[in-house]
Amino acid sequence: MTLSSYLYGPRTGFGILVAALTAAADQALKLWLLYGFDLPSRAPVHLGPFFDVVLAWNTGISYGLFPQAGPLGQWALLGVKLAVVLLLWIWLARVGSRFTALALGLIIGGAVGNAIDRVAYGAVVDFALFHVTTPRWTFNWYVFNLADTGIVAGVIGLLYESVLKKDAVKAP
Repeated sequence: MTLSSYLYGPRTGFGILVAALTAAADQALKLWLLYGFDLPSRAPVHLGPFFDVVLAWNTGISYGLFPQAGPLGQWALLGVKLAVVLLLWIWLARVGSRFTALALGLIIGGAVGNAIDRVAYGAVVDFALFHVTTPRWTFNWYVFNLADTGIVAGVIGLLYESVLKKDAVKAP
């Protein structure tokens, strides 16, 4: 097998287009929030009873796990992310389903969007916060961004296709 057969298949172009659009939309929104809207000086912005736009710098992985303060840890996380993107791209080169290519493209695009933040800022820009406040308690969901939404949507798509879809592969 040649290198191109590992990296390109019938749905690769579509998946990479989805990835590029996801990463571009994520970066455009983050740039606008940081520099156009000036979120650092205006946060928090209350957009409704359950949703705020805040600014959080995530130095770890998903949900702020394994935060890294120094450049060595940040570059290690970036290296892991790039390795995962390469493996997902190889998987994308082998899929025949447009739906699977869409899901993988969303995951790849989200990972690339967050990787760009890690290179540019040393941390990932998170800004969306869902919350519930009652007189007795407050619940805050994790702060996330558009890239994270793409990743979650892609994972849900892959789970749907592998578990719930009518022609999903099932164990005998």
